[in-house]
Amino acid sequence: MGKHKCIDRVVGRILAGWRYDISGIVPEMRGDYEEHLAKCPHCRSKRVLHRVIDFGLITIATISAGLFLIAFSLVRHYSPSHVVILEVIALGGFLFSSLMWIIVAIATPVPVMLLGAAKEGARRVHERLPQEIRERIPIKPGSDV
Repeated sequence: MGKHKCIDRVVGRILAGWRYDISGIVPEMRGDYEEHLAKCPHCRSKRVLHRVIDFGLITIATISAGLFLIAFSLVRHYSPSHVVILEVIALGGFLFSSLMWIIVAIATPVPVMLLGAAKEGARRVHERLPQEIRERIPIKPGSDV
């Protein structure tokens, strides 16, 4: 990745302060920021980096919580000596991983991005359906899908 400089330092600093996340801004106000992200390779690469970190943290917390649950079930199944201590450690690890997952989900735009991707997928499926089936599927007024 080459060394790029931001093409508009004022907008770039605003986006950096928001961690390059404009998903929480009303669509009417996103235009300038979307245009900047489309034109500025520096901010676009920073945005990609931040999303990779966000998704990585969610993935690591999910895997960690799953592994602690597996460890808890293995301890319960095999009943080794000191079973209570091992169960407490496994449940503590699961609770900590779950808490980290919740914090990352609240502090990052990952849930909004996943919801947007799900809506886009549903929209594409709906468009491919035969007309008679499409007419039977109720769509709420004002809905994105």
